[in-house]
Amino acid sequence: MTPESPKPAADGLAASPQVMIYTADQDAAGVIRQAISDLAPDTIYRTEGIKAALNDMAKGPSPHLLIVDSSGEEDPAGRVRDLINMCEPSTALVVIGDTNDIRLYRGITEAGAIDYFFKPLVSTLVAHTCREILTGKVDTVKKRTARLIFVVGAHGGCGATTIAIRTALRLSESPPRPVLLIDLDLRCGDAALQFDVTPSHALREALAQSERVDDLFLERGLTHVTKRLDLMASLEPIDSPTDFDEAALLALLEKVSSRYRYIVVDVPAYRVPGLNQSLHMPSILLLVSDGRLVSAREAARWRAWLGPNTAERTMIHIVNNSGAAGCLTPEDFTRAAGAAPDVVIPYGREVADDALLGLKAKPDCPTMDRGLEPALNLISGGGASHKLTFLERLFAKT
Repeated sequence: MTPESPKPAADGLAASPQVMIYTADQDAAGVIRQAISDLAPDTIYRTEGIKAALNDMAKGPSPHLLIVDSSGEEDPAGRVRDLINMCEPSTALVVIGDTNDIRLYRGITEAGAIDYFFKPLVSTLVAHTCREILTGKVDTVKKRTARLIFVVGAHGGCGATTIAIRTALRLSESPPRPVLLIDLDLRCGDAALQFDVTPSHALREALAQSERVDDLFLERGLTHVTKRLDLMASLEPIDSPTDFDEAALLALLEKVSSRYRYIVVDVPAYRVPGLNQSLHMPSILLLVSDGRLVSAREAARWRAWLGPNTAERTMIHIVNNSGAAGCLTPEDFTRAAGAAPDVVIPYGREVADDALLGLKAKPDCPTMDRGLEPALNLISGGGASHKLTFLERLFAKT
């Protein structure tokens, strides 16, 4: 059995394979091969286990069916959880291993795997599960939904939209995963402008008549910014009403959640009071401010209104453009805000240029990307490799 690689697609991206198998056990591979030979003849086999799968999923698209061997792993459930975080929602994960333990089975399936089989594999059981997945009987497959990220500016002009855009872009690129960005400022939103694309009325229509949203509506209404990043944004006339019920947003999020790995929602501050249920859903909320005194005050007010973090919802306070003219020192900001921020993005000329010129004219923003790395690691489940900046070290000491 020789390792194979996904063939590149015509657009230069790796084509998403239908099935990938990761096991060095020849007997297990033989059972799996026999089970799916007539359904997926182009299956890719790797002579390695779950660690190799983690490495490959971090670099390219995930398959429809992924089978990995957890034999020898100290924390198989933890590895499965990491792997699930790297796979697209449409990927069905089956785990095999060398331990017959009901607690292990529960841990692995609760982490997101469809099933766990211990070796020696029983061919009829493996064949049944694989066939159910590959023939589209999705009722047997656990439905996984996108991870929600809400981005809220503590006040206007602090760069929340720019951070929402950079976050969505980065999450769609490394590893490549499908991401949707929704700009809820229907009258004056800047997301489409920064991407240099033309907004449509689809988002306004979806929020006005959520029952109309189906696959055809989404295909026509989504703006494809890149191969992996879609945008829903409207630019309604100034005198056009743009209010919507929160139930409509919840319905829209439910309908798109199975299509994407991440959904980033840019929420203008004036929308927040009407979205209490949404902002307390299982999610990550990025609260963005700058380093001015008014931001310190507003950050404290937002934390009090949103409440403490829970097991399902985490708020991350990001101070953007820290050190710019008019900003407090890190110590003074922390005292005024009542708590140190979680992430600090120092002032940089390219950050301002990125917001003013848009991504087409200014695609690279290393200062912001480096600053966002801790938040991106938390969102994606990766380990934090970010080195603290001087400003972040100052905040950490307070």
